[in-house]
Amino acid sequence: MYKTFRVAVFAVLLSFLVVLAAPLASFAASAKGGETLIIYTSMKESLIGGIVEGFVKKYPDIAVDYQSAGAGKLMAKIAAERESGKILADIIWTSEVPDFYSMKNEGILEQYKTPLFGELLNPFDDYDGHFTAARLGTLGIAINTDLIKTPPTQWSDLFKPEYKGAFGIADPALSGTSYMSVALLDKQFGWAFFEKLRDNKARIGKGSGQVVDDTASGELAASLAVDYITNDKIAKGAHLALYYPPEVLMAPSPVAIFKGSTHLEAAQKFVDYLLGKEAQTLIAGEGTLSVRADVEKPAAFMLPEAPDALKRAIKIDYLQMMAGKEALIKKFTDTLQGK
Repeated sequence: MYKTFRVAVFAVLLSFLVVLAAPLASFAASAKGGETLIIYTSMKESLIGGIVEGFVKKYPDIAVDYQSAGAGKLMAKIAAERESGKILADIIWTSEVPDFYSMKNEGILEQYKTPLFGELLNPFDDYDGHFTAARLGTLGIAINTDLIKTPPTQWSDLFKPEYKGAFGIADPALSGTSYMSVALLDKQFGWAFFEKLRDNKARIGKGSGQVVDDTASGELAASLAVDYITNDKIAKGAHLALYYPPEVLMAPSPVAIFKGSTHLEAAQKFVDYLLGKEAQTLIAGEGTLSVRADVEKPAAFMLPEAPDALKRAIKIDYLQMMAGKEALIKKFTDTLQGK
């Protein structure tokens, strides 16, 4: 379902939300008669909603519809729309980097080199403007602080007795972020890393959120954990801590404009706004890393500094990673299941 800044919606809400009437009415009035930008994103609504609100305040003649869903669902929707003859969205913003290489290769992304690029931390050595990183997601080792007393400092710490049968990784067949992490760890340490995890009875969880939940509950002592998911739990009081070995697992979140967008100028304005300090401050506030070095990470989050994380990040060929996905997932599953 689209979350829409439209006159009709605000008119209905006005009678129920008296306290919010003024700012909502200003959005409605400003967008009246203007164009509507459509965004597909896998970002959670607490993040995308705030960014859209800020954008509409800055550009009152542009209304915004957005759909927030898992990247897999969005890609299936895009495929169906292509079959019907037209992609309805103007912008896509998810964390599945291989999808962006696929879309670029298929010729469905607009090439747009933002004028802000020189201010950004760029994780893509082959950047050419077809997509731009808008967030530097990271994964570290989340521990239950009631169960693990000595913080991990190396990935090899996961082979220690205190993690035996109690370390979890989300199923890479279900989580694109988990798949990227498996590929990065394989690239850095070789398959022996996973064989040692198997020997220490590491467990395959379901989604990225579930392994963090299981760590918070004590079902697991530790997990391979996404930064913003873990930091959200910590902020709510979970007995968790997030640690980063020297080799950083980074999962950038690219943003791109679809070729053929009927609102190209508005889409370019949104990309620039997303990469600007105002929106990037909101991103940092969610417990993940901004692509701007001039945006400070909140002190409450145990995150590395963004430039340092980028420098320490394991590099990989995303096209090669994409091509070997099916085989790598099977190998991972078979290895951890002892087949």
